[in-house]
Amino acid sequence: MQRKKECVAMLLAGGQGSRLYALTNNIAKPAVAFGGKYRIIDFPLSNCINSGIDTVGVLTQYEPLELNEYIGNGQPWDLDRAFGGVHILSPYQAKKKSSWYEGTANAIYQNMSFMRKYNPDYVLIISGDHIYKMDYADMLRSHKRSGAACTIAAIEVPISEASRFGILNTNADGSIYQFEEKPKEPKSNLASMGIYIFTASKLYEYLEADEQNSSSSKDFGKDVLPAMLNAGEKMFSYRFSGYWKDVGTVSALWESNMDLLGREPAFDVSDPDWKIHSRSPLAPPVYVGLKGKVDNSIMAQGCEINGLVVNSVLSSNVVVEEGAEVKNSVIMANTVIKKGAAVSFAIIDENVVVESGATVGEETKSRSIAVLGRNVTVSAGAKVAAGKIIDKDFKGE
Repeated sequence: MQRKKECVAMLLAGGQGSRLYALTNNIAKPAVAFGGKYRIIDFPLSNCINSGIDTVGVLTQYEPLELNEYIGNGQPWDLDRAFGGVHILSPYQAKKKSSWYEGTANAIYQNMSFMRKYNPDYVLIISGDHIYKMDYADMLRSHKRSGAACTIAAIEVPISEASRFGILNTNADGSIYQFEEKPKEPKSNLASMGIYIFTASKLYEYLEADEQNSSSSKDFGKDVLPAMLNAGEKMFSYRFSGYWKDVGTVSALWESNMDLLGREPAFDVSDPDWKIHSRSPLAPPVYVGLKGKVDNSIMAQGCEINGLVVNSVLSSNVVVEEGAEVKNSVIMANTVIKKGAAVSFAIIDENVVVESGATVGEETKSRSIAVLGRNVTVSAGAKVAAGKIIDKDFKGE
């Protein structure tokens, strides 16, 4: 008897994340640190295993080395399986044709052999750059009940922002009668989350057809989904009402980190019934010195605090020296904020040194976030203005 999986997941993780600027100069967006101990990709991977989906293909392309190393054999997410588990799927050279992934649909098309290996009844397609907790198993049950060819997860957004998304226009029963990709004048505020469940046979059929269409841009939202609707396929929405954030911009990444703070955070990562798994570095416990003070902040292991930390999220092995202040900021691993330095409304990447007396960011009405890229040193006394993005050593203007 052939072994099979009911549902396999295909996780699109090849994006460059250009709107994160210096933070993605050398790494893929899903590998960006988040929430002190996590990477962005931890959330869809944890959603998969918490939903009972144990076969995940991770499609990488842009700067994949660090992401590949982080995922490894999938053990932190219980995805190190003899049959199934997590697999890194990069573009490869084939006998007849080879190319980079040309779009989301083409990326999945190029990996149909991986999906068919497990002979699934259904295929879940998800993105690697969103922060949320979702039970995909419940979405799959909804898909099966409706008998749909495709089910699209959707969330209501402010109508003023709807033109940024793919918009679903639905009937009372949730069936989709129109899909509009980033419409100038949206008819509804029900936005696609970029999470799809396809009946596998239908997915293969439309991917094959899309690949043969020379005028297609090889994208699900622009090409495959409209083609299915035009052909009269049954398509349904799956409404999601929880926390969901596309962290593709500096401001969104900062806001989502801030949403972890407070007694009743907007996004809670401590739910014992829905654990967010991660690959954590080996590091000693957090140390707060006699002159250290911490208020409403998250700190990962290895942090050493001898200054002031307020409303901030610190990744592992961050050092805040005596007299230094970190407020309303996100500080990534192995960064040192030296004596008398001040950091405010900023995102600072890994292995950064902010020298004594330097200032990074400031509070403004627009809350413009200053960004320091990886391995940057800010010289003593230098001032990085609000909203400034620095990707090389900075000695001041």
